[in-house]
Amino acid sequence: MKRKNYFIILLMLLVSSIVSLTGCSKETVSNKDSYEKLKEKGSIVMGLDDTFAPMGFRDDKGNLVGFDVDLAEEVFKRVGLKVEFQPIDWSMKETELNSGNIDVIWNGYSITEERKEKVNFTQAYLENKQIIITLADSSISNKDDLKGRKVAVQNGSSTLEAINKEPEVVATFEGGEPVLFDTNNEAIMDLEAKRVDAVVSDEVLARYYIKQKDPRDYKIIEDDFGEEEYGIGIRKEDKKLLEEINNTLNKMKKDGSYNKVYEKWFGENN
Repeated sequence: MKRKNYFIILLMLLVSSIVSLTGCSKETVSNKDSYEKLKEKGSIVMGLDDTFAPMGFRDDKGNLVGFDVDLAEEVFKRVGLKVEFQPIDWSMKETELNSGNIDVIWNGYSITEERKEKVNFTQAYLENKQIIITLADSSISNKDDLKGRKVAVQNGSSTLEAINKEPEVVATFEGGEPVLFDTNNEAIMDLEAKRVDAVVSDEVLARYYIKQKDPRDYKIIEDDFGEEEYGIGIRKEDKKLLEEINNTLNKMKKDGSYNKVYEKWFGENN
């Protein structure tokens, strides 16, 4: 009886090992197929917020333009893929990626620990920080002055994550929380209409926006909510795609083509 039980246990262990190995094999094939399918199709879908100037936004003719748009087109051209731009609800970006509706998140996408749990990031390709913007005649000059004020933030953004790391500051806002907007543009429009007192936003967006208006109408506070870096979000299983993008970005930085795109949008060498 004991001998029979021994063989049953041995058989169960053998079957379990085979199933485990089969699962690993399928996962490897799936990873490989994911990149190969993109190559066979010849295109890749990039999810973005099409109101996020100067990274990705609509020009006067309705065309998608921006730093990330130009950079993505050059990267994927070198990889051998045509990029298809897909505007998405920014608060649902990780869901859009992991459900397969898009292949990458690329549009001023800040690298954070929380997001690393949901996606893999490429190397950082641009630095940024979260700054406070007010109107020029505002009495706000630091974070302490935000007490009792209406502070606007884009919903689902890294800005929201950044300010929530300082709950003692957020607790002083009017209502004990920020006023959430779908886009940064809407938040700044409410600032201009004096429906909110300050906006916390990505520095690259804020400075570009102010530059297009009259800079004398706005004030950027020296106090900020921390520095960060932009990266490209990719599904965790798409390791080959991640490798290809990183290699291409490195080549572009070496041959000067990255700096050409940077100078076009920011007017100086990176």
